[in-house]
Formats: sequence, structure tokens, C-alpha cells
Amino acid sequence: MEITERNGQAIGATVAGFDHAAASQQDVDAVKAAVYTKKIVVLKDQDLTPRQFLELGKRFGRPETYYEPMYKHPEVEEIFVSSNVPEDGKQIGVPKTGKFWHADYQFMPDPFGLTFIYPQVIPEKNRGTYFIDMGKAYEALPEDLKKELAGTFAEHSVRKYFKIRPTDVYRPLSEIIEEVDTKTPPAVKPTTFTHPMTGETVLYISEGFTLGLQDEHGKPLETDLLHRLFEATGQLDDTFAHPNIHLQTFEKGDLLVWDNRSLIHRARHTTTPEPTVSFRVTVHDERKLYDGAA
Repeated sequence: MEITERNGQAIGATVAGFDHAAASQQDVDAVKAAVYTKKIVVLKDQDLTPRQFLELGKRFGRPETYYEPMYKHPEVEEIFVSSNVPEDGKQIGVPKTGKFWHADYQFMPDPFGLTFIYPQVIPEKNRGTYFIDMGKAYEALPEDLKKELAGTFAEHSVRKYFKIRPTDVYRPLSEIIEEVDTKTPPAVKPTTFTHPMTGETVLYISEGFTLGLQDEHGKPLETDLLHRLFEATGQLDDTFAHPNIHLQTFEKGDLLVWDNRSLIHRARHTTTPEPTVSFRVTVHDERKLYDGAA
């Protein structure tokens, strides 16, 4: 196994020769370390069945099964499927997922540390995923913004981008929203926390899931602070030219592993969609999102 960092890039490393079945614990630990320091690691030349993909994820920690059934792989429920390609005339998984900035499971009480993406059908033209390193983004904030957000908490919810399920057809929207808020009530977490693996300060907000900020007593902050943070970190730049934004491309056989604590991401969709299918496995590592998390 050989790990190669991307020259001149703060984000990214590639791993050649990784075989999850034959890898030693030392190999797995080395890949993990690269994920925490380089944020995204691409395992090259992978050829895995869905079951083998799950087994690879298990080498790194405890898989989390997505709570909504319509996203699940029909044979391996721990695999989340994003697909616009029907199989035998049936929709498998959900199309057009992730078209907004977010960290996976950010709206849940116990988000996981690692995300694994294994592209199955790859677009010819518009391949890739956008990322922002929210550790580096925090470092780059003006000092006045850092002072304003010190000691604050962020409220996260899935309600803004919740996808209507087949069973929701003809249901009142108010009823669906009430169910969403009951099943996945808003989760409140520190606006910044210390990454337990690297010690860096992470700004834990996203345009997709963060609804608002509040003070240490739970009182909503009636300011435009959240909007200014979105703008400063690059999340409102529709041109994707902001210096914080990194486009990660991939090719057949690539398997992406990224740090779900410090990265937010956004799928690269276009107005003329191409066939695309990706499998996702998400894994809890040895530590909680941050030390002291419930």
C-alpha cells in the first residue's frame, strides 16, 4: 500500500494497493490518519460488490444505517444509494441528492466521523463533488467574526431539504413537516468545536442544515451573523470560485473517504443531468463528533 499526498494541495491524498480484506490494522490506521490530516483520501482501483464495500467500511469503524428506507440499497441496507438510473424499471435509491452544502447527519444527535463514497456510474462531463474545509475556513475568518460566534450554538435540521417520500403523496405539507420535526427534531451543537483527532477548530455550520444561531442560554441571535458566516466561508458563491471551495473529481475504481467532522460538501449537479449512481457507507470511528458530545 502506498499513500501519496497531492502536491501543492491542502486537501487530498491517494492510496494505491489497498485491499480491505488483506490490509493490516496498521494499514487501516495509516489511511485513517491520512483522512484526518488531508481530509479526503481516494482509494484507487477498487472493484467491490455491495457487500464487500460494507466490509471495507467496517474495517474503519461502526457503520450507520440511514434512517429513511427509500435511500437503502435493496440487498445491503447499510448502503445509501444516490441514483438517477432505474433498475428493471424501478427507482433504486434517490436521485439528485446533496445539491446543497452540508455535512452528513449534521441534523442528527450523533453524527459520524467518516464518509465513504463509491461511484458506480460516473458522468462523462460533470463529475465531482465540491468541498469546503471548515477548519481552514474558520482560520481564515476575520477576528471580529470569530469574536461574534464565540460561545454560540447552532441549530441544525433536515426540514429545509427533506425529500418527499412516495408515501407522502397527497399528504398535507404541514403534516409532513410536523412528522419531520418529531422524527428528527432540531439538533443543537456548538458553532465551533475542537476536532478530537487533529486539535483544529472546526466551524460546524452549513447552508443546507443550519437554521440559526443561539447564545449559551438558548436564546436565538437576532443578527445576520449566520448569513455573514455562510458568505465568508464560500457557501453562497454560486460560481464555486471562492478560494475555500475544492472540487474533488473521480474516475472508475475510485473510492472516496473523507473527514465528515471538518468537511462540508455539495454534489455537482447540472441542468442537463447525466446518468449517475453512487453508493455511500458512513462510519463512526473511535471518538464522538467532538469531546463532550452526547
